[in-house]
Amino acid sequence: MITKSLYFLPMASDESAIKSLGFLKETLGKKYKKLAIFSPVAREFADFNSCFSRDELISHILNKRVDELKKVVIKRYQELLRDNDFVLVIGVKILYLDKFDFNCQLAKDLNSPLVADYSDDLESKFYTFKCAKSNVESFGFMVNNSFSFTNSNKTCSFDEIKVSPEIFTQELSSCKCNITTPLAFEAMLYEKARANLKTVVMPEGNDDRILKASDVILRSGAVNLIILGKSDEIDKKANELGLDLKKATIINPEDNEYLDEFANTFYELRKSKGVELFKAKEIVKDRNYFGTMLVYSGKADAMVSGADGTSADTVRPALQIVKTKPGVSCVSGAFFMCLDSEVVVFADCAITPNPTAEQLGGIAKSSIDTAKAFGISPRVAMLSYSTAGSGSGKDVDFMVEATKFAKELSGDLVDGPMQFDAAIDKVVAAKKMPNSNVAGNANVFIFPDLNCGNICYKAVQRTAGAVAMGPLLQGLKKPINDLSRGCLVEDVINTILVSAIQAGENQ
Repeated sequence: MITKSLYFLPMASDESAIKSLGFLKETLGKKYKKLAIFSPVAREFADFNSCFSRDELISHILNKRVDELKKVVIKRYQELLRDNDFVLVIGVKILYLDKFDFNCQLAKDLNSPLVADYSDDLESKFYTFKCAKSNVESFGFMVNNSFSFTNSNKTCSFDEIKVSPEIFTQELSSCKCNITTPLAFEAMLYEKARANLKTVVMPEGNDDRILKASDVILRSGAVNLIILGKSDEIDKKANELGLDLKKATIINPEDNEYLDEFANTFYELRKSKGVELFKAKEIVKDRNYFGTMLVYSGKADAMVSGADGTSADTVRPALQIVKTKPGVSCVSGAFFMCLDSEVVVFADCAITPNPTAEQLGGIAKSSIDTAKAFGISPRVAMLSYSTAGSGSGKDVDFMVEATKFAKELSGDLVDGPMQFDAAIDKVVAAKKMPNSNVAGNANVFIFPDLNCGNICYKAVQRTAGAVAMGPLLQGLKKPINDLSRGCLVEDVINTILVSAIQAGENQ
């Protein structure tokens, strides 16, 4: 991704910062007609877009609401990116925080290369070291009216660049930013869902987490919601919790205008399985069956359930009513694993215990579709304890066969079998699988079975501090997604957003 922004971190005196900012504005202004200047906090020496006063920003930090602060900043930044050719971000210089670490993380959240001004060369060397350690993209630094570019190690005076601004812009064009942090990914979900408004049904209106998540979603305007339950009980609970659910549609699954229609439809769908009409009338009153019928009939676009029930309670109606897409042999569960600076896909981690080789090839294809729907260019690793024939045995043979099926469906986007280190580490890949386009660059990981996938995603989540979003149920004709009974409000919010986006992709 070619960068459309720079994050300027003023570390020297205000006088130096003003001069460096003026240089950046003048240089960038020669290439970009619509140049926006933006800072999270209003500053005394410049007039530009901002989100907070200095006191407001300090209050957020002292009260440990940094993520809340960053979400506001990311949203405003994305708006400016849409409306301008380039955004110059001015970092925060406040005594109450570790200036470099805070700004470094915020630059990563904005996927913006970092440039700083310093008073001497020693400080600049420290800056270069910190950038590398923090895995943030460094564009360069300014010291004593000169600019040092990170990628080329070239140093030019301000005067040289003013005479030949293409020096600067050519360096900028070679600077690629491919960082996606968990907060940035969440912001993308809101933006993508809001751009194609869908309706998601929430069957578990009795659960406080569902109601709290619904309040956040409805305030955002990103998704329309149908909540199942008795309206008086939901209204009472909302008042107790201080929630605003007025924009939600509330339906009692046991008493509503759709019951006869849904009973007749379900009877036609399942009569060959021995379901009689009187039984169908009772079944569709079940909240998960009723929610699934709303999706099947087009009155809702997706469903999210499972906070107050088992996975089977959510998945069984989906398989009976919505059913799988043509050519899909089994439903699978994928997780978005949001790492420090990248989002990857793990599958299957939730649904099919022991897939056949052909089913695993289909799971790889479904995971590719999931990745593409969320802006990830898929490179799929079929995982094993063996890389390129280094090991042998029936488990290796199984993954060889699964890789063959996956390649038949998806071509060069898939490779394997390979070990996890060969899939993700370029140095290891160069030794173990040097001719692979996937090895060392994989971002979609297909596990041999549910045992491996579930253990691995939880291990990464708990030990590496990754944010796990999911499971997303893959392979269904319409999105029905399952929550963990231990889910947090944030998990429910993310699953609602993901489900709405899936519904948009199904059009």
